[in-house]
Amino acid sequence: MAGRTDPVLPNVTARSAVVMEASTGRVLYSRDMKARRFPASTTKAMTLIVALEKGNPDDIVLVSGHAAGTDGSTLWLEQGDRIPLGDLLYGIMMVSGNDGTVAIAEHIAGSVESFAGMMTKKAHEIGASDTFFVNSHGLPDERHYTTAYDMALIASYGYRNPRFLDIVSTKEKPVPWIRDPEKFWRNENQMLWLYEGANGVKTGYTEAAGRCLVAGAKRNGIQLVSVVFDSIYMWNDTIAMLDYGFQHIRKAEFVRKGETVAELPVLSGRRKRMPVKTAGELDVPVGDDGTASYEKVYDLPNHLKAPVRAGDIVGTIRVLYEGREMGSVELVAAESAEMKSFFMTVYQLVRKYIP
Repeated sequence: MAGRTDPVLPNVTARSAVVMEASTGRVLYSRDMKARRFPASTTKAMTLIVALEKGNPDDIVLVSGHAAGTDGSTLWLEQGDRIPLGDLLYGIMMVSGNDGTVAIAEHIAGSVESFAGMMTKKAHEIGASDTFFVNSHGLPDERHYTTAYDMALIASYGYRNPRFLDIVSTKEKPVPWIRDPEKFWRNENQMLWLYEGANGVKTGYTEAAGRCLVAGAKRNGIQLVSVVFDSIYMWNDTIAMLDYGFQHIRKAEFVRKGETVAELPVLSGRRKRMPVKTAGELDVPVGDDGTASYEKVYDLPNHLKAPVRAGDIVGTIRVLYEGREMGSVELVAAESAEMKSFFMTVYQLVRKYIP
């Protein structure tokens, strides 16, 4: 069995695997995560991202004969069907309709080839540089590949879009137009029922790819993404990996509300300096190394000019993780500073030059 020599998770059977904290991209566990693999239907996570960014869910998609004739798992589309794009997006993620992905690709880009080019371009923009797509569904092709690491980056990016989250976390959905007597979709991703906090993403299988699963789960404000490629027991692998991930990551306070962080000179004010404090708080996900990887960047002016009221926004703290902004907190004046009166200004000048 694969993975018997793995000292961390010896029972994981996947040939390639990774657990990633979604907001930072921090890898918590991996096995051969940068080996090229066939992604099978986990490809559809990228199809969804591009369709959400380039299309309108309210668009009506005209189904071509080419789309209707696509091999593999199906939504039972027929040539001439007119289906809302939003419905097709649920269909490709919940029940893996290959025909739906082709209809989507043709609607948005004119052809599957052009749409796959958009998918690859977007993947590279996200940072998934060892990924190349030639179709929208994941049926085997030697030129169609990714890595566990890249697919985790892609899913993590997807979670930034609320529509993506809504679709990939939907368990069941009535669909009145489908040619099935039950008129109902049930998500094939069993993690949505098996695992507390599970909220996505996509299963996949072909003989060439083996069993594949991109999964997500959120607990205590932390979003994890796991990927297993070519797994014997993909559900067990994923549960073990997510459990391990949540054991090794937590939220920690990095910016505390009401903390004084600076004092700024005040020009033309009755007071010479103004304490500046944080208006809010910011928690960050931290691993076993704590907050060492995070950096605070203070955006503040060199001075303030009276009048200043307590609570006025005077700057921000930006929190960076490996150079990428994770969030920000406003900085405010801790007190008020009134402007000097004309007579006070004259009096102080007199006192300065006349003993």
